[in-house]
Amino acid sequence: MARIKGAMMTRKRRKKTLKLAKGYWGAKSKHFKMAKQAVMKSGNYAYIGRKQRKRDFRKLWITRISAACRMNGVNYSTFMSGLKKAGVTLNRKMLSEIAIADPAAFTKLVEQAKSAQ
Repeated sequence: MARIKGAMMTRKRRKKTLKLAKGYWGAKSKHFKMAKQAVMKSGNYAYIGRKQRKRDFRKLWITRISAACRMNGVNYSTFMSGLKKAGVTLNRKMLSEIAIADPAAFTKLVEQAKSAQ
């Protein structure tokens, strides 16, 4: 029985890594050894970045809501606790969209939160 060599799979694996490294600077896009390290590192950064994106957006929404609250004479924490007591279950993303798109509706929400306190 003939011995099976791994050249085909090795080439396939290396081509896949080099394809992922396309556009990298210098030897990182040409040499397999360097490309492999760069692809692994970039994969880690991408994984971390997907988690950080969620944090960043939440921070942005809170900042927008806080600014809109200050324009209506109430601080963020008082507004959020007032909404919770009033039974309003809007998430921060929607609250920030309302604050930007429809300030009059946001003012009504602030009034509702104040009356629930």
